[in-house]
Amino acid sequence: MLVLPITKTWLDMIISRKKKEEYREIKQYYDVRFQKYFYNNKIRINKNLVDKEVIFRNGYNKTSPQVKCLVHLDKGKGKQEWGARPNEEYYILKILKILEVKNINGIKRNKS
Repeated sequence: MLVLPITKTWLDMIISRKKKEEYREIKQYYDVRFQKYFYNNKIRINKNLVDKEVIFRNGYNKTSPQVKCLVHLDKGKGKQEWGARPNEEYYILKILKILEVKNINGIKRNKS
């Protein structure tokens, strides 16, 4: 399972379904992680890849607030209101479905 750190503001917006995408810079660190997880080391991004589960966690501890989502990885320009800088290209993790929310005020709940 791929676990990505995220700020509390963005985490809360994802949980409330106000934010539908999460962005990561296009750089070697994410090239390697995403190729391995999403593409089985295939170089090309294409639209026919299988969607994957990703955990967005606010902190590095297993007890930190987190949300598990089904996501589709793409590349493109993001929305400023969701944290993207103008005219910059990103890896875009499109949130298709919220699967589980954990450690939010001690609550664990499954979502849909």
